[in-house]
Amino acid sequence: MTLKRDDKFIWDFWHFAEGGRQHLFFLQADRAIGNPDLRHWNVTIGHAVSDDLRQWDYQGTVFGPSASPAWDDYTTWTGSVIHAEGRYHLFYTGTCRAENGVRQRIGHAVADSIDGPWSRVGDGLALDLDTRFYEEHEEGRWHDRAWRDPWVLPHRIDGMYHMFFTARRNDGPKYERGVIGHAVSADLVHWEATEPVYAGGHYGQLEVPQVFERDGRWYCTFCNIREHWTQAMRDAHGGGVSGTHYLVADHPLGPWRPAEGFLDGDVPCRRYAGKILHDPVTGGDCLMAFVDTAPDGGFGGYLCDPLPLVLEQGRYRLADFLTLE
Repeated sequence: MTLKRDDKFIWDFWHFAEGGRQHLFFLQADRAIGNPDLRHWNVTIGHAVSDDLRQWDYQGTVFGPSASPAWDDYTTWTGSVIHAEGRYHLFYTGTCRAENGVRQRIGHAVADSIDGPWSRVGDGLALDLDTRFYEEHEEGRWHDRAWRDPWVLPHRIDGMYHMFFTARRNDGPKYERGVIGHAVSADLVHWEATEPVYAGGHYGQLEVPQVFERDGRWYCTFCNIREHWTQAMRDAHGGGVSGTHYLVADHPLGPWRPAEGFLDGDVPCRRYAGKILHDPVTGGDCLMAFVDTAPDGGFGGYLCDPLPLVLEQGRYRLADFLTLE
C-alpha cells in the first residue's frame, strides 16, 4: 500500500510535483482517538514525498488549526498547493469552534519552500460565502455550509487565477443543489466568488474537486456517496455507488457535464476522494484514493497504490481490477 501509518488515520489528499519529486499533502488524525468518525474534528495536515507515488517518506505535520480563537481554529481540511507569483501557495478549508464547525470558509497560506514553513496570509481568510449564488446553512436543509476543498489552477486564464470548490447553490431541490463553485483573483490574495461553473442538478454535493487538462479536454474529478444522489440518478444507475467520478468540458470554465457511468465506486464505499495523477513509473495516468472500507470491513484510513487508468476517446476507466492489499 502507498501511504499508511500505524499512528495516523489518513484520508483526503492533494498532490504537487516538482523536479521529479512527488509531494502529497493530506488530512491526518491520531488513531489514538479511536473512533475514525472523530477524525474530522481532530485534524492536521501532513506531508510526504516520493519518487514513484509508491514509497513515501513521511515529513510530519506541516499545518493545522489556529492556536487562538479564529475563523479556522477548529479544523483545517482539504485544499490544494500551487507555485505562482514566486511563492508556494496552500489553499485550504477552515472552520471555527464558535460555530461548531458548521460554516466552512477557504483559507490561504504561503511558503518560500514546498517544505514550508507555511504562514497564513493575514488572518488566513481568502474567501467567504457569497449568498448571491450559494446556499447559506439553515437547520434541516443540509448538514453544513458547503464552502470547501479549494482547487486553484497555477496559471492565469484571461488574466485571472481561478479557484474551484465544493458548494451548494441557493435554489432547487435538496439533492440537486450540489455545484462546483468558482472564484477569481488577479493576485491569489483577493478573491471574488462568481456563479458556479457546474450548476448541478444530479447530486447534493460534489466533494474534493480536482481540475486538469488532458489532450485538449478538461476533467474535474469529484467524489460523493449514493445517499447524496438525486432519486432519479439512483434509479438510473442501479441504486448508485459511492466513490470517485468526474465531469468533462472543453474549457475549464465549462460548460461541464458528468461523464457516462462512474469511474470508481462501490457499495460499501471502498475508495474515496480520488485524484487522477500522472504516474512517473508507467508514464500514464493513475487513480489514487484513500481506503474507506478496508478488507476487514473497518475504516481503512490509508492511501491505496496507484490504480492504472486507460483514457480512450476522452473517457477514463480503470485498467484492471485491483484489490486493496
